[in-house]
Amino acid sequence: MNSLNQPFVLAEANWKTVQSTEYKVAVLPWGATEAHNYHLPYATDNYQVDFVAREAGQRAFDKGSNILILPCIPFGINTGQMDVKFCMNLLPSTQLAILKDVCEVLQRHKVEKLVILNGHGGNDFKNIIRELSIHFPQLFVCFVNWYRVTDWNLFFDEPGDHAGEMETSAVMHIRPDLVRPLIEAGDGAAKKIKLSGFLEGWAITQRNWTQVTKDTGVGNPKASSAAKGQKFLDACSQKLADFFCELDVTSTESLYE
Repeated sequence: MNSLNQPFVLAEANWKTVQSTEYKVAVLPWGATEAHNYHLPYATDNYQVDFVAREAGQRAFDKGSNILILPCIPFGINTGQMDVKFCMNLLPSTQLAILKDVCEVLQRHKVEKLVILNGHGGNDFKNIIRELSIHFPQLFVCFVNWYRVTDWNLFFDEPGDHAGEMETSAVMHIRPDLVRPLIEAGDGAAKKIKLSGFLEGWAITQRNWTQVTKDTGVGNPKASSAAKGQKFLDACSQKLADFFCELDVTSTESLYE
């Protein structure tokens, strides 16, 4: 990637380029550092969300949008995995503090909209956005779970939701050098809370990870392939690019109709 001609990746752009480019939309990839079964790296969520952010940013840039992709935040909420070795945890209050500082910089330099591009199921920014709206009323903030942009079931037989077929296929495409042979992977078998409210979906709690799964995976990765991952990532990146472009040309005063 030639950052001199692609000013949308802040980490690779330079002062001359950034100084001369007007940005209205910033994208903040946010992942996690946690165990992903025996075959995927701890930074799986970060590799995925950063890849999709860059791909979507490239496509939006090619269509004329000056989207600014910020560096990925590599730690997420992992309070249910504190007994899993080196699963790195941020509290929601810490996420809020980080976002306040980020928003302060963005507002100072006249960015009007921020997309938090989430890559970790444990992160939930809805209430944080409510608080940010009080502190930064002129900055439109939203969040997108990149992995929910398109229907998993169109691409995978058994997607899983953690180190299963979907995530394994994605990392096989993004960083094949970091994927261990699938023969080494656990089967991703997972338990569910047996109380009726949780089985029916109207009661919510966090999962105690070591009680849920023996290998830290949720979903069988055995049918994964790089080709499946590429198709899924391409579909997600294209929809996100379209969303970025739409957000770029829509003023905050005309968001509703």
